[in-house]
Amino acid sequence: MRPSIADKRATFRRLHDSGCFVIPNPWDAGSAILLQSLGFKALASTSAGMAWTQGRPDNGVTRDDVLAHLSMLVEAVDLPVNADFENGFADDPDGVATSVSLAVATGIAGLSIEDSTGNKDAPLYDFDLAVRRIAAARAAIDRSGHDVMLTARSEGFITGRPDLDETVRRLKAFSDAGADCLYAPGIREDAQITAVVQSVAPKPVNVLTMGMSVGALTALGVRRISVGGSLARSAYGEFLRAAKEIAADGSFDAFKRAAPSSELNGVFAKPRP
Repeated sequence: MRPSIADKRATFRRLHDSGCFVIPNPWDAGSAILLQSLGFKALASTSAGMAWTQGRPDNGVTRDDVLAHLSMLVEAVDLPVNADFENGFADDPDGVATSVSLAVATGIAGLSIEDSTGNKDAPLYDFDLAVRRIAAARAAIDRSGHDVMLTARSEGFITGRPDLDETVRRLKAFSDAGADCLYAPGIREDAQITAVVQSVAPKPVNVLTMGMSVGALTALGVRRISVGGSLARSAYGEFLRAAKEIAADGSFDAFKRAAPSSELNGVFAKPRP
């Protein structure tokens, strides 16, 4: 029997209770199914990877595009799916709440909301507005009656505002506003990660891996590790290397590194959930 949406959501919440787990980021149904076959316990969408499949840059897709993508991922696998939901596709709290309600309806087990504006001159929402946006997302989830986890992201370290004190201040306020999990992509030093973990304890912290091992991040108190668009970039990187060798040298040697058709067909031939 396939797990219900409620089952997936309950599983996802339990994963955050203790220990540490990796939540890799597929970009289409095939990559999601392959990751499930490898034994991962949950998956997360990647805004960048999804946009690239459509020939668009990161942050270059619409809310409707993302909602359709989330529905597809949820349908493709038995695992809980967390949504990279960017900034909620709205600036104002009411707009964020509307977007979150639509995302919950796709069957996701969790979603993240960023405090980044997309404006290079003012890359972060003002503090008070950023907090109200998280509170609005929380309220929308609560009104839905579904147990969807809310992750609040503070983007200073990847938008040119690498201020640890401000990042911690925002994450603590987001926690108080109802976020279940906290996330500051771009922090990479032990002291930075420890400061974030301790500031919002006992709530779980997600870290975007920057080369540190699962063991090292677990020792720092991290509960969840995501890879963002790195798996998608790895796939596109190998694709480009092979294509460039063909175009420049007339060589097909790169195909020696290709995944065997038998392995791929073996996974995809199994009954779909």
